[in-house]
Amino acid sequence: MDAQKSIDLLNTAVADELQAVHQYMYWHFHLDDQGFPPLASMLHRIAIMEMGHVEKLAERILFLGGDVEMAAAGAVEKITDPEAILAKAAAMERGAVEMYNNSALECSANADAATKQVFESLVNDEEGHFDEFDRQMDNIKRFGPNYLALQSFGTAPPAAGGAG
Repeated sequence: MDAQKSIDLLNTAVADELQAVHQYMYWHFHLDDQGFPPLASMLHRIAIMEMGHVEKLAERILFLGGDVEMAAAGAVEKITDPEAILAKAAAMERGAVEMYNNSALECSANADAATKQVFESLVNDEEGHFDEFDRQMDNIKRFGPNYLALQSFGTAPPAAGGAG
């Protein structure tokens, strides 16, 4: 086994996961500000899961004797439209699934079964995230703007005056 090959694949995944954390938190802030708390909450929860992925990857890198590169893969995209956010998030997850499947195959060819298993577990999580984003996009297609309007219920300020 060439540990450096696995470390390089793992650090590439760390950069991808950090990018996802930054992007999802950016979207979380904006969706919450726009009055879409269920979508904002979903992105917040998934960002936290992505942080867990970084930790899992970092632990494996350190076990293999490498150093964890803590640089995100790119800059945050300034997308604030809910539909565009969901489409981009789904595309990010689809890309992660492809990358992690390929990384698992490379680890198998490198006789590194443990790192292969790390990537396979990430594939399962990322497919679940993709499914969540895809379901939200499907709901918007099926129900139109009404679906997004329903997302804002419960965020209105209390009525003035109160009981008297």
